Amino acid sequence: MTVGPDNYVALSAVLFLIGVVGVIARRNPLIMLMSIELLFNAANLALVAYARSWVMNTGHIFVFLVITVAAAEAAIGLAIVAVTFRRSQHVDVDEVSALRG
Repeated sequence: MTVGPDNYVALSAVLFLIGVVGVIARRNPLIMLMSIELLFNAANLALVAYARSWVMNTGHIFVFLVITVAAAEAAIGLAIVAVTFRRSQHVDVDEVSALRG
């Protein structure tokens, strides 16, 4: 039994939808960062699903680039949340004006 790329793309769409709902509905920055990571992983899954049909596995190169960007985004995002949390015990995305000098 083989699994076609259509099934992977459907799973990718579901993951992407969950990530979008998490970014829109939640106000906690950590939950938002996790939802953005879900968005990146959904895009990676779709790229890998179609990587065999592209020339010379170009999809795999794009996946490595997306993983690199996601790692940098996670490191910078967590650092911003940590700095904001040091200033106040309540971290809310709507109150990002606390980061202004």
